Amino acid sequence: MDERRIQSLKRRYGNRIERTPAKRHGPGRHAAAHGGGRPKNSRETVKRLMSYLERDRAGMAAAFVCVLIGSAANLAGAYMLRPIINRYIAPADGSRGDAAGLLQALIVMAGVYLISVCANYAQSRIMVAIAQNALERIRGELFGRMQKLPLRFYDTNNNGDLMSRFTNDVDTIGNMLSSTLVQLFSGALSILGTLALMIYTNMYLTVITVVMIPLMMKAGGYVAGRSQKYFSAQQSALGALNGYIEETIQGQKVVKVFCHEAIAEEEFSWLNRDLRDKQIKAQFFGGIMGPVMGNLSQINYSLTACIGGLLCVLRGFDVGGLTVFLNFSRQFSRPINEISMQVSNVFSALAGAERVFALMDAGPEPEDEADAVSIEPIRGDVELSHVTFGYDPDQVILKDISLYARPGQKIAFVGSTGAGKTTITNLINRFYDIQSGRITVDGVDIRKMKREELRRNIAMVLQDTHLFTGTVMENIRYGRLFATDEEVVAAAKTASAHSFIMRLPKGYDTMLEGDGANLSQGQRQLLNIARAAISKAPILILDEATSSVDTRTERHIEHGMDRLMRDRTTLVIAHRLSTVRSADAIMVLERGEIIERGDHEDLIRQKGRYYSLYTGMSELE
Repeated sequence: MDERRIQSLKRRYGNRIERTPAKRHGPGRHAAAHGGGRPKNSRETVKRLMSYLERDRAGMAAAFVCVLIGSAANLAGAYMLRPIINRYIAPADGSRGDAAGLLQALIVMAGVYLISVCANYAQSRIMVAIAQNALERIRGELFGRMQKLPLRFYDTNNNGDLMSRFTNDVDTIGNMLSSTLVQLFSGALSILGTLALMIYTNMYLTVITVVMIPLMMKAGGYVAGRSQKYFSAQQSALGALNGYIEETIQGQKVVKVFCHEAIAEEEFSWLNRDLRDKQIKAQFFGGIMGPVMGNLSQINYSLTACIGGLLCVLRGFDVGGLTVFLNFSRQFSRPINEISMQVSNVFSALAGAERVFALMDAGPEPEDEADAVSIEPIRGDVELSHVTFGYDPDQVILKDISLYARPGQKIAFVGSTGAGKTTITNLINRFYDIQSGRITVDGVDIRKMKREELRRNIAMVLQDTHLFTGTVMENIRYGRLFATDEEVVAAAKTASAHSFIMRLPKGYDTMLEGDGANLSQGQRQLLNIARAAISKAPILILDEATSSVDTRTERHIEHGMDRLMRDRTTLVIAHRLSTVRSADAIMVLERGEIIERGDHEDLIRQKGRYYSLYTGMSELE
């Protein structure tokens, strides 16, 4: 792959991995995803994660009691070797061992270890349930937050990266809550308990082990620090790769039309290699922790065995005590190794948690004003007065726009791409708020209205159709969830969709999947029109609703739209000027300004921009 395309990929996706991307202004679905750098505040992230466990405090307490019992039983069983060896296997007085006493002691030891096993099993079951409860709350809060985010957020974030936060990042949090948390607590208890028993068994040998601790901690700290950085980069690279996969799958038709398969594979390979490189570094520093700590533990074990043997020969240290101490020496290193091994999981989970919390903390749509009014029923009188707006306040898109649409009127917008036609409809829906001017519905400023009430009274039919997984009837009913079956059928007839629906294998009960992949583009659009019809909204917005279908299908769809527009205030955006001839008023926009207005006949007589477009002397760009 040539250097130019590599640099292009780095600009498009590399920034997601290394740093937070620059803001992108204006609507668009493929903006850069947010990258996850090194966790900025691990303490706050941990504190916030723990808040999701508060409802299960009793279960947490029970789990930690089980951990306490299991650790105590495990330590007690290990220490029992000393009296067993000294009394029943190799008595200090040189007498023969006691087989019967040994059997009895081994049975008691087995019982102690059985208690440890049962306690560990119980805590595992409890923690799995607690972790899943916490994940349910996190997912619920995350999804709930996404329903409250403004359209601007989705215009400036990548869908694949958002999905990665829902799946990969939440899963890493679940792994930490279900196992890592308990293992850290259990490991800490084991270290403290083992150290206490080691001191009780032999102080001199304990000193050797204690001296090794700072070395082990220093080595573990160095590896952990590197792990934290690389695991954060790994999570972000994974989000970038998922985003590219989602974009490519969604745009597969475009990929094939332009024979872009090989290029897509190359670009994917670059992102895949980038993820691989970061995963190698993250997994290497996460995996090297065990061997490093294991080797240091082995050095400690060897020194303890040598000096312990000398103590047995020269100072009369009992063989049972040496055996137990050597066991403790290894057991002391084991929880340190386990804790060190869990560090990578902790950092991975914290990196994922920060990405999840960043999404949760994204600013929602502003709350309705305290004095927001209700004007049900809405008649559909829409007016824009001296409206100025820019997605970026420093870059104005609409300049001093004024227009009105009286109830039942059809107002059309035509003009070049980027002239501001769709922006006007976005403002009427309050997907964005204007910088200056005023937009009113039935004489009330829409900023003084409740958003939900405003949008419930506006139906939209867009160029890009979207159907949900479900039956045809359920998809139409999405426009008004409590509509009866009879109302759904009536809406379909209004949209001229009834006849083709009845030809489907199961009629209205036909299941649609993959955004209605088993339907034609025109059929999908007719279902969208039926969805708008059933909403009974008094204001209708048609945003290039027929631009992606052929002329014959367009005429069929227009019959449905004509019935849909009856007695509704309709705002139409169209590239095909033949569809706006019947409009009560046509607004010609260029560069954010209305340069001509009037009905079709008026504009033709003016022989201006509209005349040039209609007669083919000029083209929409």
